[in-house]
Amino acid sequence: MSHAQRLRQRIEDEIVAGELALGSRLDENQLAARFGVSRTPIREALLQLAVTGLVQTKPRRGAIVSAPEPHLLLAMFETMAEIEAACGRLAARRLVAEDAAALRAALEGCRAALTTEDTEAYYAENYVFHTVVYRASRNAFLAEQALSLHRRLAPYRRLQLRVRQRLPQSLAEHERIVAAIVAGDETGAAEALRSHVIVQGDRFTDLVAGLRSPSAA
Repeated sequence: MSHAQRLRQRIEDEIVAGELALGSRLDENQLAARFGVSRTPIREALLQLAVTGLVQTKPRRGAIVSAPEPHLLLAMFETMAEIEAACGRLAARRLVAEDAAALRAALEGCRAALTTEDTEAYYAENYVFHTVVYRASRNAFLAEQALSLHRRLAPYRRLQLRVRQRLPQSLAEHERIVAAIVAGDETGAAEALRSHVIVQGDRFTDLVAGLRSPSAA
């Protein structure tokens, strides 16, 4: 990770944790002084966060903590769900021994992280799990697109994991995904990944509530 990417992660962590409240101003000079860096990597980090919708630039106010409109966030998750479904379908069709072993190892990593009840630790393993699925599709372009959108949605996927009982639900969904891919069930793998990622009904309401009110997470 570059210096700007590390700073982006730290600022993102504070936004997701509610330490930087929605609407608060992100002063480049203050952030540079706090993190002991120049303004250049801070500016780059804020630009990266603007892509995710967590930061917005406004006239005379500069960068402020923001959140995407619900309809845009829903559209992004719908797209992510379809891309991951395609990865799962291809992985089930093209699975090789190396990727099967990596999938099982990633699943065990998620299972171990669940016992810690640490959402950040689980998210790290969850990220590994999904990248293994992308790689198992054996379609480099599709995997690249999946990873790019996954990174863009990272703050919101992390928030989802804070919803009550979401961690064990996520692990159970991972188990179904692996079972379908290993069995060569293309339709089952696609549907398992689609339903795992898509945000609908109560899950979407919970996610938006977490964005609008950090304490509710």
